[in-house]
Parts: sequence; C-alpha cells; structure tokens
Amino acid sequence: MPLSEAILRLFGWTVDRSHPLPPRYVMIGAPHTSNWDFPVGMLGMWALGVDVHWVGKHTLFAGPLGPIMKGLGGIPVDRRISSNFIDSMTERFASGELSSLSLAPEGTRSLTHAWKTGFYYLAVSAQVPVVLGYLDYADKIVGVGGSFTPTGDIAADLKYVREFYAEKTARYPEKYGEIQVQPRKE
Repeated sequence: MPLSEAILRLFGWTVDRSHPLPPRYVMIGAPHTSNWDFPVGMLGMWALGVDVHWVGKHTLFAGPLGPIMKGLGGIPVDRRISSNFIDSMTERFASGELSSLSLAPEGTRSLTHAWKTGFYYLAVSAQVPVVLGYLDYADKIVGVGGSFTPTGDIAADLKYVREFYAEKTARYPEKYGEIQVQPRKE
C-alpha cells in the first residue's frame, strides 16, 4: 500500500479504485469547498498512481510556497487575464509533456452558481476524456468515478456529470452549488 493511502486510512478515508484511468485525460475534482480538499485530493491522486499535474490560482504560487506548489505538479493560472490557457495545455498534451491535468471546475471554495467550463473545452481540444475525480466527505472516499469522452454538446455531457456528483457530499455542503454551464467567454 502506498504511503499516501496509509495516511488517508489513518484519517478514516478509503480510495476508490473501481474505475481504471485512461492513458491521457483531464480530471475534474469536485466538490471543492474546503482547504482540506487539496491535501486529501493529492493523497488520493498519489494513491491512484496519477501523474499529478493540477491547475491552481496564481496566488497559490506566490512567495516561498511557489516552488513547493510547482514541485507538487501545480500549474498557475491567473483568471483575471486571458492567457490562451486551453491552447497552451492542448499543446502540452500534444507534445507528450502532459498525460493528465486535474482541476476544480468550481474555481473556488466559495459558493458558485456555475462551473467554469475550461476543463470541458480543454478535453475537446486535446481530444482526451474527462475523468470524474471526487471527494465524498460523508463516506470519506476519494477516487475516480469513471470517465467520458466529450461529445461537444456540453449541456448533455454536464447532465451526466451532474448526475454523478449528485451523490457526493462536500465538506461544506452549503458552499456547493448546482452544476450548471457558465457561458464561455470568447
């Protein structure tokens, strides 16, 4: 058993390995309502053998924590400016530099009324499936709930995502909003 899984077990968590990971993918991690989601999620990804690369807001990479966050596989994004992030990550998938990328589509731990859809458009652009990573605080399970190949019909695909996450409990359920499409900024 990996050390990461032993640590999770020490705190009462189990790892769901029931769905194998595809060779290349974009993984969404939800629900995201607490600072604890990061360490639990990282331990879960390590236990699952995920090639850990994740997206976080640029402020997480400031100061002395910056090199640590990057060393843990973090990729900063400044959401205030347009940076062609999807194109950049698509190129990294195409070159083989990335085989997976994890992110929280809520984009924050606060209550949101719509998910950011970059994960979806990145998966479409990079031609990789979307993996449903999750934390379920009610049952203390961290894992992967399968994957799907985006069809290009985001409303239909998010219906599948919404149904999957409906049974997952956030650490702070009052901060977990309904999974809806946020209009894409052109």
